[in-house]
Amino acid sequence: MTSDSIAAVRVSPRAQFVLADNPTMMTLDGTNTWILREPTGSRSVVVDPGPNFAAHLDAVEEAAGEVALVLYTHHHADHTEAIDEFARRTGAPARAIGPYWCRNAEPLRHREVITVDGLELQILATPGHTMDSMSIVLAQDNALLTGDTILGRGTTVVAHPDGALAEYLHSLEVIRELVVSGIDRLFPAHGPVVDDALAVVDFYREHRQQRLEQVRRSVAEGRTTAREVVEHVYADVGQHLWPAAELSVEAQLLYLRKHG
Repeated sequence: MTSDSIAAVRVSPRAQFVLADNPTMMTLDGTNTWILREPTGSRSVVVDPGPNFAAHLDAVEEAAGEVALVLYTHHHADHTEAIDEFARRTGAPARAIGPYWCRNAEPLRHREVITVDGLELQILATPGHTMDSMSIVLAQDNALLTGDTILGRGTTVVAHPDGALAEYLHSLEVIRELVVSGIDRLFPAHGPVVDDALAVVDFYREHRQQRLEQVRRSVAEGRTTAREVVEHVYADVGQHLWPAAELSVEAQLLYLRKHG
């Protein structure tokens, strides 16, 4: 695939994305690399350059123009693999919650506001999917970039030890407060844009509580290991998904040990 066949998709006055050709069971259609720029601005902010595919990075550069800053929503490789190559190409500093994923810049701070040529972004720490996960408030477009915290389709994985359920549930509450206050669209790192933000956030909250209750009942019935719980709770799910489900159940078991 060449950059000529990869087109950026505009979804708001300030946001467009380039879809990486890395579809998997976990990445859905692939990684959305977001390009944010004020309509009157000359420089852009790129979020999650993604895999180190030359054609993808060419397309991102073409759409982004001059890049002032690169942001990473979390450390998973489908978001960060191209970190050094993209820094070499653009010369732009890179920032993330985790210092290892920063290049020539300081780590991001919760509630920090970043301004580039009139574009205003607020960083929101939303741990849970991973402990370094963050979201980005694009209030000028009534939108929130959610990384992998909320996907455009299906639900995300909260897998022990990389993720933690208590933190994830709290992050969903933080996001819901934003949505109730006026954010009405979600721009995820995988899958399509979410236009009914409140409905999807509430679905995520209810889904997590339902799964947690299923695990709670399974433990009460005498199942003690994550594998045993998966075989019962995820009996209707393809066994190729069970390894990921086991990690998710480990996170739920840890939550139940701490919170009941």
